[in-house]
Amino acid sequence: MTEVAHRPDRRVWRLISFSLSVLIVVGIFVYAIPKFADYSAVWRSISSLTPLELGSLLGATIFNLFTYWWANMAALPGMSLGQAAVSTQTTTSVANTLPGGGAIAVGLTYTILRSWGFSATDIALYVGVSGIWNIFIKLSLPVLSIVFLVIQGRSSAAFVSAALIGLAVLAGAVVLLAGVFRSEAFARRVGAGLGRVASALRRPFHKPPLTDAADRAAAFRSDTIALVEHRWLMLTWTTLLSHLALAFILLLSLRHLGISEGEVSAAEVFAVFSFGRLISALPITPGGLGVIELGYIGGLVAAGGNKPAVVAAVLLFRTLTFGIQIPLGGFTYLIWRANNGWRRRAPDQGEAQTSSVVSG
Repeated sequence: MTEVAHRPDRRVWRLISFSLSVLIVVGIFVYAIPKFADYSAVWRSISSLTPLELGSLLGATIFNLFTYWWANMAALPGMSLGQAAVSTQTTTSVANTLPGGGAIAVGLTYTILRSWGFSATDIALYVGVSGIWNIFIKLSLPVLSIVFLVIQGRSSAAFVSAALIGLAVLAGAVVLLAGVFRSEAFARRVGAGLGRVASALRRPFHKPPLTDAADRAAAFRSDTIALVEHRWLMLTWTTLLSHLALAFILLLSLRHLGISEGEVSAAEVFAVFSFGRLISALPITPGGLGVIELGYIGGLVAAGGNKPAVVAAVLLFRTLTFGIQIPLGGFTYLIWRANNGWRRRAPDQGEAQTSSVVSG
């Protein structure tokens, strides 16, 4: 059967996926969150914020946006701050609003960066390396948060068990990545294995198998080594800073809404945030909408936070770090379409911009 014949099946699947996402989001915001606090009480808490408190939250949010741009500039040599802002915010808006938005955002990233003259090789390397660094930071944060809790004497057996599991996963990922970087043969074996898994996942959608996964893995290995050799430190600190800046907005929201250190310590906030970041990796709803809010609220209330204040702080935090991204992304999309000054002829597929990898 032709691919066209199966398009209705894909449309049905997308409709089902979208409907399930909507049901989950509505269920959480209409039924689950009000179990913790009434929205009228939440609004009264947010309305009580002073102009100085709102200004500090806005300043922290703007700084957090810059950290994302810096991290992406570290992963793609030659990208300017303005280009990083436009690309990051436009694709983030897509990822936060559409079912399967993460995959669509990757495609849009390719389109935007190609229009600015970046090669397909550089773009693939940028997406892969930034993704790897984000995954490693997300796996590291829960382990680090448990260390802080242990220092404060607030850890529990459940937290320690979770930390040990996270440490084991992180160690396995480090060993796997180190093996890929150390040996091209190992990289080919890993690529071939991932190719078989991807081919199995593609089969129900009647898509052809991936036959060149081993070659792609080997090429990605050599290109990544060239980039990471010169930029590993910048990649690490900018990616870590982006996560810590995000956690600071959550902490600031809680403190401004009256939740003191005695109720929920900074270490506990960081622990809830760290495990919440792992939830955000699951593509249940666009941008984790609803699921992340519920996870943060449940964790912070369990830590001892006042329910209305916690709900108000989490919803304020998500408005600043999730909701604001959507209209901002629409604005940056218009900038990309209108600004011809950044347009460059993209190199052909066979042209590798190896000079850009080792520059800067």
